[in-house]
Amino acid sequence: MKLILESTITCPQCGEKSEEIMPTNFCQWFYECPNCKTLLKPLKGDCCVYCSYGSVKCPPIQQGDACCQ
Repeated sequence: MKLILESTITCPQCGEKSEEIMPTNFCQWFYECPNCKTLLKPLKGDCCVYCSYGSVKCPPIQQGDACCQ
């Protein structure tokens, strides 16, 4: 299975959409919106900001693994 590493993060505060490349060697727990500077954190039950706010889930989840445990 080929991993998708590009994900578009949407800020829940201002609606800004930013295309980002997801890291494969660590989980990203924080992300600062480039527009409004809101610090995004994973929602309860999600492992990282990509799983909460991204258009594509993080690489471990795509592979069917537990994320960032």
